[in-house]
Amino acid sequence: MNLVSSTLPPPTRLQRLGALAHPYLQLTKPRVVVLLAFTAIVGMLLAPPGPGAPQVFLSATLGISLAAAAGAAFNHVFERHSDALMMRTRARPLPSGQLSAQHAAAFAAVLALLGGVLLVVGTNLLTAMLTMLALVGYSVVYTVFLKPLTPQNIVIGGAAGAAPPLLGWTAVSGEVTVEALVLFLIIFVWTPPHFWSLALYRHRDYANAGIPMLPVTHGSRYTRASILAYTVVLAVVAALPFAVGMSGVAYLAGSLLLSAAFVAHAWRLYRSYSDALARRTFGFSIQYLALLFALLLADRYSEGLHDALQFLGGAALH
Repeated sequence: MNLVSSTLPPPTRLQRLGALAHPYLQLTKPRVVVLLAFTAIVGMLLAPPGPGAPQVFLSATLGISLAAAAGAAFNHVFERHSDALMMRTRARPLPSGQLSAQHAAAFAAVLALLGGVLLVVGTNLLTAMLTMLALVGYSVVYTVFLKPLTPQNIVIGGAAGAAPPLLGWTAVSGEVTVEALVLFLIIFVWTPPHFWSLALYRHRDYANAGIPMLPVTHGSRYTRASILAYTVVLAVVAALPFAVGMSGVAYLAGSLLLSAAFVAHAWRLYRSYSDALARRTFGFSIQYLALLFALLLADRYSEGLHDALQFLGGAALH
C-alpha cells in the first residue's frame, strides 16, 4: 500500500489550491446561492425600466450573491455544534475539523463586506441596506434565535430567504413596489413546504440535535397537512403576477400547471407518507421555484410559450 502511494505523482499547485478552497466553497452553500442569485436576476430583468446598465446588473448579481454566501457561512459557524449531532451535516467543514470557527467567521465577514461595498457603489443605498438586513435576518435572527426556539422558525425566518428577487428589483428601480412584494411573497410562501419536506425525512436528526422543527414538535401528519395547506396557498400566490399585471395569460397557465403538480406531490405525501415521497417533494419544490421564475422571464421576453407550456404539461402529468 505504501509502495503504491509512493509512486503517485505529487499534487500540482492548482490541486493544492483546490483542496484548500473546497471547504470554504462548502461554507457558502453554492447550490442555494445559485438559486437565490437566479431569482434576484429575474427581479432585475422584470423591474422597470429594464435591466439597466451592465455595471448595475453585474454589481447587483455579485453583491447579492456574496451576501447570500456570507449568510450561509455565518450559518455554518453558529450551527457548528448542532451540525456535529446530525447525520446530514456532520461532514460539513466545521464539525469535521476542516476549518476553525474563527477562519469561517472571518471568511463570512469578508464576503459580507465585499457584497455590501459592491451594492453601495454599484447599485443604491436602499438595495445595500435591505441586503444587509436580510443577511442579519437569516444568519442571526433565524439561525441564533428562531431556529432553536420555535417550530415556526422557517415561517418567520423565511423572509430573509425570500428577499433576493425584491433586492434585484430595487437594484434597478430604486424602490419597493407591489410587484417586488409579489415576488417576495412567492418565495416566502414557498419556503415552509419546501423545508418541511426535508425536515420530514430528517426529523430524527433534528430531534437528536434538539432543534424544534415542526415534524419533531407536532408530528408527521400535522406537518404533512401544513405542507398541503401551504402549497394550496402558494398556488394562489403564484398567480398574483398575472393579477397585478406583471405577466400575461401564458405565465398564468404555466404557473397553474406547476402549482397543480406541487399540490399533487403534497397530496400524495399527506395521504401516504414515505421518506422517498418526502425526498421527491423536496426535490420538486426546487424545480418548481426555478421553473416558475423562468416562466416569469419567458412571459416578459418571449413572443410565445407554446413549447414551454407543453413541457410543463408533461412534467405536471408525470
